[in-house]
Amino acid sequence: MKEYSACPICGHNTFKKALSCKDYTVSQETFKINDCNACGFRFTNPVPEEKDIGPYYESEEYISHSNSSRGFINFLYQKVRNITLKQKLNLIERVSEGKTLLDIGSGTGEFLATCKKAGYQTKGIEPSKKAREFSIENHQLEVNEESALNEIKHSSIDIVSMWHVLEHVYPLNERVDKIHYLLKSGGKAIIAVPNHDSYDATKYKHFWAAYDVPRHLYHFKKADIKTLFESNGFILEETLPMKFDSYYVSMLSEKYKNGSANIFNAFFTGFISNIKAKAGKSPGYSSQIYVFRKK
Repeated sequence: MKEYSACPICGHNTFKKALSCKDYTVSQETFKINDCNACGFRFTNPVPEEKDIGPYYESEEYISHSNSSRGFINFLYQKVRNITLKQKLNLIERVSEGKTLLDIGSGTGEFLATCKKAGYQTKGIEPSKKAREFSIENHQLEVNEESALNEIKHSSIDIVSMWHVLEHVYPLNERVDKIHYLLKSGGKAIIAVPNHDSYDATKYKHFWAAYDVPRHLYHFKKADIKTLFESNGFILEETLPMKFDSYYVSMLSEKYKNGSANIFNAFFTGFISNIKAKAGKSPGYSSQIYVFRKK
């Protein structure tokens, strides 16, 4: 196991236990989550070593790697994804006039395929061999393993996207610095992560599915992601909601807490979470998109 001796964001060396969460997806193991005593950043500690994390992703329940539609929750995820793909494309078209796109953690490639059809020059980075092969065989995409990041030219990319990926990345500051290195001046980084300050996270506590230990190494709130990127040469331009996530995460959280995905309770919780976030009565949505500009 890898144990953090310093906060991954501010470097402070004292923490307090926030909660313990169970890995309901694969191992059924329990992992501890700490809060930094200085900046409040929340992170799983300890975590499996990077070389040992692979087996924790080996499940058809891990939808971004398996592309499974088995079961109601995965079926619903697939249907909603068709809507959100269009929304993501609309977002990148709105925030950037550039056409070179790098998607880090591209999964099974549906987002990149959508952008490629819209005329973007696309590259993908995906550590899962199974997901990479699916992307290449089914969508004819250029997708490589993480080491290929070092082969991309300095200041050659208009847009870098990471859709629910940053929370999985071991070298956190190094990855943000690499994004800055790859982007052109004024280029955009579009980063989507769960928000543990949301109403649904507060309600479900250690059952909240978006803690997703040990695959999620870090657990962000808006202040954390803003500090991380601004300290690495970015300016936060806007924060946007991912409204469907509150329903999906609540269904999984209900399943973890009660043994079944109580659809009524989950949808009610997701609805209330979105309403409270929109009204400013909770600190943000279940998941949020942050649009950063390289200085």
